Amino acid sequence: MAGARLCLAVDLKPETIQAFDNYIAATEAKMQPRWSGEHFLWFDDSPEIRARLLAGAVVAQPVQGNGVVTLPGGLIQDWIGAVFVPDTTLKNVLLVVQDYTRHPEIYKPDVVDVQVQSHTGGDYLIRTRVVKSKFFISDVLAIDNEIHFVSLDPKRIYSRSASRRVVEIANAGKHNERELPPGHDRGLMWRINGYWFFEESDGGVFITCESITLTREIPFLMAKLLSPILHELPEEALKSSLEATRKAIPPEARLTAP
Repeated sequence: MAGARLCLAVDLKPETIQAFDNYIAATEAKMQPRWSGEHFLWFDDSPEIRARLLAGAVVAQPVQGNGVVTLPGGLIQDWIGAVFVPDTTLKNVLLVVQDYTRHPEIYKPDVVDVQVQSHTGGDYLIRTRVVKSKFFISDVLAIDNEIHFVSLDPKRIYSRSASRRVVEIANAGKHNERELPPGHDRGLMWRINGYWFFEESDGGVFITCESITLTREIPFLMAKLLSPILHELPEEALKSSLEATRKAIPPEARLTAP
């Protein structure tokens, strides 16, 4: 294992950053109609998925293929999911989603700490300390995110989140804890973008999210070691986040927002 740890170090290359930025630009270009209210929820053309959500399921699926897109020097995991929160209002859901100081409680154990660096209207800058674990691999990250909420009408709102700085924490929780140089670490997460859509209808609120992460590529000799955390965690994290959001809205608070 000690030898494997040494082999895990990798550098984030400029061509990888450029390829990721190009992917995000193409994704956001496709989202333009949704930001204007057209086909607002990604499953609008699927009565089957809507029915599953109304029945209480949490749906998550890859945007294309198996959810993994290969880049020069890296991988993108692109997953989309949805959940339905019954007997509530959009206002009540936003009270939970935008209460970032409560996120360590709501999204534990993945989210350890959140600090709101700035907040103006629907714009937030937050710093989140995240723990990602899979089998015997764990990763502690400090992520600076810019988040922008945009209201279309009283029943629909969306948000765009983009990481501006992601650093891995070495020796987390110990006296010699330190931040590794950005882009020179194990590469288990280099970038993360999130696109959330909220719509009040059918006696509750539909919540959808597309999560796009950038990680290192997997060397052949490291496949068994890294594949679980790089390939399985994105789906698990998305479903867990959607379910935690739903559970965070207690029954006694539903339909009580003034």
